[in-house]
Amino acid sequence: MSKLVKTYSSALVSLDALLVTVELSVSKGFNISMVGLPDAAVRESLSRVYTACDSSGAHPKSYNTVINLSPGDVRKEGTVFDLPIAVALLAANEVIPEEPLADYVMAGELSLDGSLQPVKGILPMAIMAREQKFKGVIVPKENAREAAVVNDLEVYGVESLREVIDFIAGRAKLEPTTVNTREEFAQQQCVSSVDFSEVKGQPALVRAMEVAAAGGHNIIMIGSPGSGKSMVAKRLPTILPPLTLHEALETTKIYSVAGALKDNVSLMKSRPFRAPHHTISNVALVGGGTTPRPGEVSLAHNGVLFLDELAEFNRVALELLRQPLEDRTITISRAKATFSYPASFMLVAAMNPCPCGYYNDPNRECTCPPGAPAKYLQKLSGPLLDRIDIQIETRPVDFDSLSDRRPSESSAAIRERVIKAREIQLRRFAPYPGIHCNAQMTPRLMKQFAYVEGDAMKILRQAMIQRDLSARAYDRILKVARTIADLDGSEQISLKHISEAINYRNLDRSSWGIVSV
Repeated sequence: MSKLVKTYSSALVSLDALLVTVELSVSKGFNISMVGLPDAAVRESLSRVYTACDSSGAHPKSYNTVINLSPGDVRKEGTVFDLPIAVALLAANEVIPEEPLADYVMAGELSLDGSLQPVKGILPMAIMAREQKFKGVIVPKENAREAAVVNDLEVYGVESLREVIDFIAGRAKLEPTTVNTREEFAQQQCVSSVDFSEVKGQPALVRAMEVAAAGGHNIIMIGSPGSGKSMVAKRLPTILPPLTLHEALETTKIYSVAGALKDNVSLMKSRPFRAPHHTISNVALVGGGTTPRPGEVSLAHNGVLFLDELAEFNRVALELLRQPLEDRTITISRAKATFSYPASFMLVAAMNPCPCGYYNDPNRECTCPPGAPAKYLQKLSGPLLDRIDIQIETRPVDFDSLSDRRPSESSAAIRERVIKAREIQLRRFAPYPGIHCNAQMTPRLMKQFAYVEGDAMKILRQAMIQRDLSARAYDRILKVARTIADLDGSEQISLKHISEAINYRNLDRSSWGIVSV
């Protein structure tokens, strides 16, 4: 007796799914072996598979069994192969017919009682299955809606191996899970529980956030504790333009691979807001590991990465941010492969101005020795600060502002202006692929769209000299001024646009943090 059966599954390579053919051969004998670069979790699947089959009332016989996971040069990991191995084993034992197996890609972790548990990476698998012209996919019920986001593909969500056996054998019918992607995306835009109307006494900071959102600029806030830095940062997503369907699918794919999708979430509908603690490891921040996975910079793709207490982060971790901030991707190199993950995010950072936190505070005296604020700022390298367009100092809110019961301007009103400015930029950069906002302008595009002349150039020259601004501040000022002009609906960058942009370069003063004695 000898028989070969094939089922189909997938393995993750970066953010994409690779088709994996599960080949199972049975012949006379009693040995069981698995080849094709399986990791420990995949090897352990044999015990789960046999026990789950018995629990489901299907009792495979003890044959000499060889399982090959093809292609053999790609490492297989996780519990995703439990279901396709079990189905192949039962087909080889003639418990179920072999013919329908060629139509489906399968994935799922088996419990010992035969129930199916969800796995990660289902969305890329579904995309791959459609591209490979498979009829459908069979996945755990908890993953069904995630897979059903992919159109023109039959998605069957199942709760147990028993359901799969009856379906393949033709003894039961399964209703495919359907999701109207566009309708669901349009109807279920998340409503935020926070709003800029709750921010009191920080008009300059709110304005800086509006400018940052309108141009996609990175921003750093520096000020004493309790001045509203975190409060304002958490409200930034409420004024960003809504996700497009393409961005939503792209973001969902990242969360699927990382196993970070919440239960019953089929599609990301709001921009991500990631706020890791300053004790985060380098790998967790930028991605990687023995088996590379997306880090926080990729989970913040198309959204916001908020780093509170920036100066307390590991210096090496902060320097690792330089590549994704510049290239909007993160590249992880290993001996056998190189992985790239998207990382196009807005960096929002906050920090105290000195170790005690009260340098430049109008109400409390700084207890740090002379030069300590400047030394504290030196924890951030020049190349990192070079990639932050807007630098603004915050002040404590006075009692009258805090007690004022009148609401401030709402997020909806600010967002309307931001969207209009972004639309201007989309039209401007339409001929230039990969450029969507002012923050992404190259030097060549800046010469074309961010030039100044006359009084505006005079005031910029004067500021560079009088405030002893660094050379790197020049391009940043022009980019931000371009965004301010877009918010104004102005084609030309005028004097007032340049003046406001100059005020957003506080940390570029060579005298910052130096206390005269």
